Amino acid sequence: MNRLAILLLALLSTCLPLPAAAAPTADQINVNIGTPAVMALRHSLAQRQSRLIRFYEAGIMGLDINGMVKVRDQEKLDRQHLTVRQAAGKTIDQENPDRNSLIYAIAEAHGGKEAVPVVREMMAKRWREQFKSGWWLEDEKGVWHQKP
Repeated sequence: MNRLAILLLALLSTCLPLPAAAAPTADQINVNIGTPAVMALRHSLAQRQSRLIRFYEAGIMGLDINGMVKVRDQEKLDRQHLTVRQAAGKTIDQENPDRNSLIYAIAEAHGGKEAVPVVREMMAKRWREQFKSGWWLEDEKGVWHQKP
C-alpha cells in the first residue's frame, strides 16, 4: 500500500463510531463509593434527615416507588401551621434534587449516564429498606402502605 492509502485508512478509522459502552450491572456498582461529589451529597442529605423524620412519623410524607420524598397526606399537611407547610415544601424541594444528584454522581463514578437506571433502582431499594416500620411507602400503582 502506498502512504496515501495508509493515511486515508488511518483517518477513516478515527471517524468510525465507537460501540456504545455497556451499562454496568448492579454487582459492578458500589453505591458506597466515596468520591468528593458523593460525600458532599450524602452530607447534605444527612443534614436534612431530622426534618424529614418529623414528617415521616406524622404520616405527612413518605417515599414513592423511586425512593423520592413525596407528600402523602396533603389534608394533614394543610392543617399544619403555615411555617410547617413552608418547611415541608422547602425540605422536599431540597431533598429530591439532592437524591437525584447523588444517583448521577454515583453513576458518573461508574461510567456515566449508562449507569443511571441501575444506580437509581439500587438507591430506591436502599432508601425504602432503610425506612422505619410505620412510615409510608408508595407502591408502583400509587397506593400508600405503612411499612410493616
